[in-house]
Amino acid sequence: MTTIRPARITKVLPNSIAAEIGFEVGDAIVSINGTHPRDLIDYRFLCADEVLELEVLDATGKTHYLEIEKDYDEDLGLEFETALFDSLIQCNNRCPFCFIDQQPPGKRSSLYLKDDDYRLSFLYGSYLTLTNLPEREWQRIDRMRLSPLYVSVHATEPEVRMRLLKNPRAGQILQQIKWFQQRRLQIHAQVVVCPGINDGVHLEQTLRDLASFHTGKVPAVASVAVVPVGLTKFRPQQDELVPVSREKAQEVIKQVRSLQQQFRQKLDSTFAWLADEWFLIAGEELPSESEYEDYPQIDNGVGSIRLFLKNFAQAADNLLPPKVKGRRKFTWVVGNAVEKAFQPILKRLNSVEGLEVNMRAMNSDYWGQNITVTGLLTGHDLLLNLQGQDLGNGILLPSVMLKHGELVFLDDMSVEELASKLDTKIFTVGGVEELIKTCIK
Repeated sequence: MTTIRPARITKVLPNSIAAEIGFEVGDAIVSINGTHPRDLIDYRFLCADEVLELEVLDATGKTHYLEIEKDYDEDLGLEFETALFDSLIQCNNRCPFCFIDQQPPGKRSSLYLKDDDYRLSFLYGSYLTLTNLPEREWQRIDRMRLSPLYVSVHATEPEVRMRLLKNPRAGQILQQIKWFQQRRLQIHAQVVVCPGINDGVHLEQTLRDLASFHTGKVPAVASVAVVPVGLTKFRPQQDELVPVSREKAQEVIKQVRSLQQQFRQKLDSTFAWLADEWFLIAGEELPSESEYEDYPQIDNGVGSIRLFLKNFAQAADNLLPPKVKGRRKFTWVVGNAVEKAFQPILKRLNSVEGLEVNMRAMNSDYWGQNITVTGLLTGHDLLLNLQGQDLGNGILLPSVMLKHGELVFLDDMSVEELASKLDTKIFTVGGVEELIKTCIK
């Protein structure tokens, strides 16, 4: 068994129960009603009770015992430094397309952690493979009704999935999905297509197998995202992988669209969606907004561009003035994959009198990619492309390029360091409203 550490508090929400009691940042919860919470799931489950007996360790190491009476399900108002109070369940596969293994050595240690933890899948929608779970974890998923989970399937044929994951346990995926089905629990699936391995007839077999679980009021497989493999220049040699060509992207689009038509007739849902990248690589138009239903795979890049365009148009109608005071000039950096798709946004911003936004769409020299999504651009790439240029009032930097919660790029360069080297201001923008407000304020 792994060691459970006290849950260290990083934020006490104002006007909350915790603030009223006097909790402080640096305090840590050891136990709730006699149970040591393993993770945020345990914490939320235990805190649902109306009477809580807490063992708390303060920042000086002193132990306190508190009793709290509250309404059922009322939140205490605490945030923690991590969602896991024991250790991360790491991956035991050796997938050749794993992005962790396609990074250069010597960067921050967190970049090399191979998360394959069902708890982070439940809490945040990260994908896992189900190859590393002992029986007690399966029992916990069942007991606590941890659904939906997000599962990297890649292939349903045992020999193909074992070849992709380099793990003999990978061949059990269909039995595992049946396990979810029997318990009325759900998964969202993803298939990373590696040309020559799990494409063609194998892709069709996988999607048809998964669609057979999309039945009943609680379908075991709620949706599938079909994603192109992403390769970098740091990947291991002799990995049998080839990048997705324009022709391959067009072939996969045609194949999946044919299956989508059948799924819509049979399942009353598109069910399996193509990631936006397929259309960008193929040089084809993105699907219309109506095709994405309720965007079940938005975090997998399925429909994210369409949704961004829609949200921008709505926000622009409400927020964009006909003109700004003085003259404002910005450089907006994006991956070259979205250059064409974002032209309507650029045109609308530049229709404002006094505002000039120059889009710099770039590929990643750092990763060695010709076509790059915005989230993979690094400080190195921006420095290479922007040094010595007129950047106006500063750079509009999509926050998707940065480590969650920190102003650091994937190559370990900080935003502050980049701003200093380019001698300019950098404005991080997290969405359409921030983008617009930064341009006009």
